[in-house]
Amino acid sequence: MRVLAVVGTRPELVKMAPVVRALDSHPATEPRLLHTGQHYDAELNGAFFDVLGLPEPAKNLDVGSTGGARQTADGLVGIDAYIAEQEPAAVLTLGDTNAVLAATLAGAKRDTLVGHIEAGLRSYDRSMPEEVNRVVADHLSELLFAPTDSAVANLASEGIETGVTQTGNTVVDACLDHAPVAREQSDSLSRFGVEPDGYALATIHRPHNTETPARLEGICSALDGAPVPVVLPAHPRTETAIEALGFEPDGSLILTEPQGYLDFLALLDGARVVVTDSGGVQEEASVLETPCLTVRPNTERPETVEVGVNELIEPSALGARLRTLATNVDARAAMTGHPDLYGDGNAGERIVDALTEQLEVDG
Repeated sequence: MRVLAVVGTRPELVKMAPVVRALDSHPATEPRLLHTGQHYDAELNGAFFDVLGLPEPAKNLDVGSTGGARQTADGLVGIDAYIAEQEPAAVLTLGDTNAVLAATLAGAKRDTLVGHIEAGLRSYDRSMPEEVNRVVADHLSELLFAPTDSAVANLASEGIETGVTQTGNTVVDACLDHAPVAREQSDSLSRFGVEPDGYALATIHRPHNTETPARLEGICSALDGAPVPVVLPAHPRTETAIEALGFEPDGSLILTEPQGYLDFLALLDGARVVVTDSGGVQEEASVLETPCLTVRPNTERPETVEVGVNELIEPSALGARLRTLATNVDARAAMTGHPDLYGDGNAGERIVDALTEQLEVDG
């Protein structure tokens, strides 16, 4: 049974990899990987796929970093054509990107079984394009692979109870597989002249932060004033926005280009604290037990806040809290201790088991 796994960004590739590997080892399934090309950075080459244990995509649509409507439209056309050509038994999507929206629409219109991985996540903020994407995907998918009990409850509150399986999150599978390799092989800490537990890491890319000059300046100033070095691999959107501000770090902030997966994982694993607006980094930080400060008014990963490994924070409060976590061992210790929040590292296999069971029922 051919299964089409659709991704559009590097984080989706990382999280989809355990599922594709499980599909490849299952005697009844044949995976095909389709990449819409929403992320197309230089690291997405053969070596990257080798690290993840993935074949290079059977199809790359090269939609690029155009606007959301164009990405979705081009993705929908390309995915629809590939579904018509390959006639897969199922289409799998993961997360909340425009690739997810396009693949879900294409599969549903072709009457192909659609499964959504990371189903049920909600920020309850419809101003976020990602929230719209994940809601539409959940309501059109027939199989919903929810990572947590709260995600299952979110689906039930919207009347979605059939086809739901609580699987854990494949981010745990990926972290457990690759963190030891990152520790052994990456030289990222030495390249930036930092020591384990002697620096902070930051990732900022969401439009709410990068397109609001006052917020971005507040974040950059807080990072630059930290009592430890702060490594910020800058998303192109972030780099452009910082340049437009005219902000030039003269303190702790180390601005650098985006890092490879293993290098970033090594940096996250070794940091005293991470400052981010990424959903995936919130998850990875909990697995690696790195305290997390999320510069957003809300999160679709509320369990991280509930157990205390993550805090929502505004730019105005970021500097003081960052100083506390960078200098106070007890404060950091209070924000660790829940590495199994998203499962035990077997989510990929659970997803494939639930999928193949449904495919066998459908005949």
